[in-house]
Amino acid sequence: MPLFLQQHIEPQGEIGLWQIEESEDWFLDRLVLHPTEYAQLDQIKGRKRTEWLAVRQLIHQMSGREKRGIFIKDEFGKPRLENSDWQISISHSRLLGAAIAAPMAVGIDIQKIVPKIERLIPKFMNKAEQDSLSIQDRIVHAHIYWGAKEALYKAYGRRELDFCEHLLVEPFSFSNKTGQTTATIIKGDFLESHNIYYSILENGYVLVYCLSNNS
Repeated sequence: MPLFLQQHIEPQGEIGLWQIEESEDWFLDRLVLHPTEYAQLDQIKGRKRTEWLAVRQLIHQMSGREKRGIFIKDEFGKPRLENSDWQISISHSRLLGAAIAAPMAVGIDIQKIVPKIERLIPKFMNKAEQDSLSIQDRIVHAHIYWGAKEALYKAYGRRELDFCEHLLVEPFSFSNKTGQTTATIIKGDFLESHNIYYSILENGYVLVYCLSNNS
């Protein structure tokens, strides 16, 4: 099956990865989409349509439900699953889709490692974060920071965040293919701390997710 990872995370939740090998029609034959979801799909072009469908199939299989819960959006556009108290987050990049579900604020990001991230570093990393970058593995290390901030942005879910000013990742050394750090979302009176977890996958992707540790 293309679902090649479904894993429990502490203290409570699930993450999943889907290797996207199927056609758009394969997913459409299996997913029962709500009219609002069809309307969203109509706005998407090319390969992104299959990626969009794949993460919805992934969330459905992770849920264990017989009847699929539809994706709906709150007033800020943050997705959630109908008739569920758990929060969800999704991400897709070329051949992989990723999802996380938990009863607290969560976010997930998956990215293909590409050299062009180098020129974006000053736009999303503050000085302390930049100073921590590995000399030998600078590109991979930067992708972890980018993934962490993308995940935090999704966990916050209200847009209008400055990645350098409002999303603060505790600087960390990169030496292993898996690891963790902490981060803070801070904007005005809003303050939320998160644990950050990352994995460097063998196929050249970086997976990062965050879990709120606010009680």
